[in-house]
Amino acid sequence: MAAFVNHGKRRWMTLLLLVVIAVQTTLCGSAVLDRRPVYDGRKIEREAEEGKVHCSRSRSRTAHKIIDEYLLPFVQQKSYNLSSACRLNPENDMFKDQELKKDMIRVSQWRCDYCKKTFRSEDYLDNHMDNRHLDLLDLSANRCLADVCGAIHCDHVASQGKAGAKKRCNRAAVIKNKHLCESLASSCFPPEDGAVALQLNEFFLRQFCDSHTCDGTPKHFPRGSGVRKNKSLFMAVCLFTIILLLIFYLAVYLYKKDMNISAARLKHLRQHSILKAQKSKKY
Repeated sequence: MAAFVNHGKRRWMTLLLLVVIAVQTTLCGSAVLDRRPVYDGRKIEREAEEGKVHCSRSRSRTAHKIIDEYLLPFVQQKSYNLSSACRLNPENDMFKDQELKKDMIRVSQWRCDYCKKTFRSEDYLDNHMDNRHLDLLDLSANRCLADVCGAIHCDHVASQGKAGAKKRCNRAAVIKNKHLCESLASSCFPPEDGAVALQLNEFFLRQFCDSHTCDGTPKHFPRGSGVRKNKSLFMAVCLFTIILLLIFYLAVYLYKKDMNISAARLKHLRQHSILKAQKSKKY
């Protein structure tokens, strides 16, 4: 009987111990959850106050260049205005104003137009901007242009001209970036806004989104560069102008040369006539 009672006590003690452990685990878990940071609309402002902003300046610059070259020229041709809510709008770049305050005197010398200090590379100037002029950033919500890099192929552009082994295609990342790309197309060029928006939506999908694939060799920016087209036209006009100038100066040179030859011949004939007249008088 005593053994049965002791066995029952042990069972109750074990159950009680398990209940205590479960309660402690729940409480600890709640405490951990409570200590996790809450990311609200003031996240970037808090980070700026702490002296850090988690937005890549270099990737934002790459994204800005891609948008300027491969998107905006085609948007401007259609006279379409990107809304302020569009994350591809160049105005939605927290580093935009600071980039305009960077002056490249020469390749190895950059100047900060805020304080006129000079640096030997753009990277050093970027660090200076982060350390000394962080308070001048535009810290509005959704102003990090680097956040759209996955959709518009920043890594591809940054790696151009660099030697390295070909990376294996990450299907999960490709699917995520394509979803972001299609989301940008829908938000920046809503098809329901009219024919122009529908055309630009289709253009954006072909220009940026179709190349998010692991099948075959993706072709980035198949519609080409709008800036390059403008540069080609400019170069053609310049070349044509130079050729016309060369023809003009060659014609002037030949004309003057002929005039000089004619003048020399006339002078020679006059001198010969004078000498002949003098000889005839002597005889």
